[in-house]
Formats: sequence, structure tokens, C-alpha cells
Amino acid sequence: MIEKITVGKKNESQLLVDADSGILMELNEYFSFFVDGYKYMPLYRNKVWDGKIRIFNALAQELPVGLLHQLKEFTKKRGYELEYEDGEYGSPEQYNAVDPEEIMKFITSLNLRGNGNPITVRDYQFDAICTAITNKRSILLSPTGSGKSLIIYVLLRWLLERCDDRKILIIVPTTSLVEQMYADFADYSSHDSWNAIQECHKIFSGKAKDMEENVVISTWQSVYKLPPAWFQQFYGVFGDECHGFKSKSLTSIMNKCVNTAYRYGTTGTLDGTQTHKLVLEGLFGKVRKVTTTKKLQDDDTLAPLNIFMLTLDYNETDKKENVGKTYQQEINWIVANERRNNFIRNLSIDMKGNTLVLFQFVDKHGKVLYDLISAKAKDSRKVFYVSGQTDATDRETIRKIVETQKDSIIVASLGTFSTGINIKNLHNIVFASPSKSQIRVLQSIGRSLRKSDDGRISKLYDLVDDLQHKSRKNYTLLHGEERLKIYQKEQFQYKEYRIKI
Repeated sequence: MIEKITVGKKNESQLLVDADSGILMELNEYFSFFVDGYKYMPLYRNKVWDGKIRIFNALAQELPVGLLHQLKEFTKKRGYELEYEDGEYGSPEQYNAVDPEEIMKFITSLNLRGNGNPITVRDYQFDAICTAITNKRSILLSPTGSGKSLIIYVLLRWLLERCDDRKILIIVPTTSLVEQMYADFADYSSHDSWNAIQECHKIFSGKAKDMEENVVISTWQSVYKLPPAWFQQFYGVFGDECHGFKSKSLTSIMNKCVNTAYRYGTTGTLDGTQTHKLVLEGLFGKVRKVTTTKKLQDDDTLAPLNIFMLTLDYNETDKKENVGKTYQQEINWIVANERRNNFIRNLSIDMKGNTLVLFQFVDKHGKVLYDLISAKAKDSRKVFYVSGQTDATDRETIRKIVETQKDSIIVASLGTFSTGINIKNLHNIVFASPSKSQIRVLQSIGRSLRKSDDGRISKLYDLVDDLQHKSRKNYTLLHGEERLKIYQKEQFQYKEYRIKI
């Protein structure tokens, strides 16, 4: 006799799974994963926690709706029968019948514009839109410059025609992206009767949570503590740059959206770990790769990119001084190194075109670099500084000013300008702070991939610090090797240079 698993919808966030206790234990193990770096975490070291995330709640017998495809895979592998149970929220597996011709007619009716010029939706964007409408939920994995905000806008307009009096929630990670998303919608609809000013409500930094508008664009930080009743008004929810949300806060938001059947996450990058992917899939649905950076570069949609890995070779005294340092001690030494900071200053000033210098630490590095660059730059050259302390409106103003410049420098924190910010006239990027995060590296690279007005090739200068003493490699040198693996995986063009410092 084939053993059976019965699954139904508790709501639009959770599935209820019914099976015998043995199968429930199997599910608990199947949906359990070690967290990346768990061995170094205090709770694991103190034997309070086993290092695993458990996505299936065995006690409540709940599994996130977005992992239905994984549950189907589990039953197939184990030879179990899966039976769906309809309820108040319908069947666990629901699709829309989509007519591509009707979707294209709808898109044409939107009269899309970009800077006043007509926009033609690209094939991969159209495919993503049709897939998202069909599946009702999806993570759309698409790199910077692929037009994610346009995909969101079309899906948003499609939902608005079908949601009666309910609203749409768009969640973004930063205040800058609230302003940018709002500006993009206003741009797309500039020749249409739909009015972004009248239809969209922005929430960040204490802005009002009650609104009459049908579209809410908010940072996750502004809404995740709101009561469940507030989230029941939404027909659809979008998580833009969803890789950047803290899992507990995002899970809290999505689990409160118990009546929200349409859920879309958009991102250019996932961190490559199984846990990260499954947590996000549980909230939004299965990952679908829309296109790749390489394809967009090959068809001339994105600018070509040249990466220069500049390995800074320190003297023996410096190398001996750093033997035995912890990671944080090494970082503190590197960002405070006067020769290194002067090198970044000279590199930034010598480059032609608009240049973005990305740093991690505000007071001990970002402000130091800004002062050094400002003091040496010619009076005619504009130098801007952006960090989390910079008002969102000012960041947006700086972004727009730079797009009109030909030779400006922005010294910006990774937290404000590595994710989602679009600068159409950016020629050079300098990685002033070391990182091994796949998400941070690829998102930062994305800032330079939009084609500039003058058609120049984008350039990335990646600083690698070689403090290796004898056979012991230092932390940031190892991080540089990890970034190199990312470039190779993404098929980016790169060259390596060693520089005595």
C-alpha cells in the first residue's frame, strides 16, 4: 500500500501537511539545512543550537506555500502519494490560464515610456511577465540592467485591474529604492491616464502607514512590526531586491499576508546557499532565471565590463605586523593604512569619466577617502559623498546629477549604492573595501553595467590586499580569491596586476 500525504492551504502563506508521524519526521529532516558558517556562531559553539534552519514546522505541520514544488519532489523521490485538499483558499496548486496575445495587447495599452520615449518590452521580459501571471508567485532572477522595475510595473498594472478595492504592496530594502521605484513608475506612465502621484503612497522614515492610494511602496523596516490586520488589505505583494531582506523580518511580513495570493520576488543575485534560496522560495515561489548578464552584454543591452584585479603587495614589515590578527583587526589595519588610501585617491582622480568609490565603514574609511579625494580633485570636478546618514531625497538628487555629468566622483557606502541604484552614466567602480559576498560583489558590479551615453566600456578596479607571511594567507587575500571565482563563474573579462605599496 502506497503511503499518502494530504496537503491543503491553511492560508496564502502556509500549507497544512497531514501524514503519519514517520513521514512528518522525514519532512522535518528533508527541509532542514545547515546555516552557512554555523560552526563559528556562538549559539552553536555553546551547544544551544545545532546549526540548522528548519523550514517545515513539524509541530504545527506547516510548510510555506512557495515550497509546494519541493514537497512534490520529496513525494516523488520517496514514492509517496500526494493528495490535494481544497479549502477556503482553494487548491494548494493554482494557475492562471494565460493567453500571450492578450497579455501583449494589455502591455501595448499601457503606452509605456522611458524618458518620454516609447518602450518595447523585450522577449525575456515578456516571458517573465507571462510566467509570473501564470504561476501567481515567483522569484524572478534577473541581473541589473535587465528592466526588473518595468516587469514589476506591468505586473502591478495587471493586478490592479483585477483586485477590486484591495491594494498592492511593494517592499524594498532602502529609502533610496522607494524614491527610485516611485520615479520609475511615474516615468513609465508619463503618457498614460494612470498617475503615479495619485496612485502610489511612499512609506519610510516615519511616513504615514494609513493611505487612500492603491499602491504602497515601502522599506521592509517601516512595516514589518505592523499588526497582521494591516497586511490583509493587499491583493499582491512584491519584494524588490528580495535577497537583501533580513529573513526573520521578511518572513514576518509575508506570513502576515495571509490573503495575498500573488507574490513576486525580484533580485539579480542569490548568495548561492541552499538555505537562502529555499527560505525565499517558501515566501515567493520557485526561482525562475529571466536572463543573464552575459546574454545582455552579448546582445548589446548592457555595457561590456573590464575587471582589473589590483593586488596590493605590502612590505615584509607590514606582513609580519599582521600575523595572528583577527579578521576585524586586519580590516581595521587595511582601511586605516595611509599608503593604501592615498593609492585609492590617486586612482580615482586619474580615471576619466564618472567614478564610484565603494566603502564599507563610514567614519573610519568613507569620510577619510572623501576628504582625501576632495582635497586633490580639481575645482571643476564634482565630488559627492553618500552614506546611510544622507537623506533619501539627497541621494536621489545626487544620482540624477551624476547622470548629467561626465567626470564626477561619488564616494558611497556599500549599503546605499551597491544594491538597486541605477546610474546610467557610470564608467568606473573602485572596490575600496574587501568582501567575499557573492550578492554584494554582483550587485556592486551592476552599478556600472548600464550603457553610458558615450558608449564607453565600464571598468571595475578590485583591490586585493596581499599580507601573506610565509605560507599563511591573510583573510582579505582569501576573499580576493573568492571574488575571482565569482568573475570566472559569471564569465567576466578580467586581468590581474601586482602593485608594490
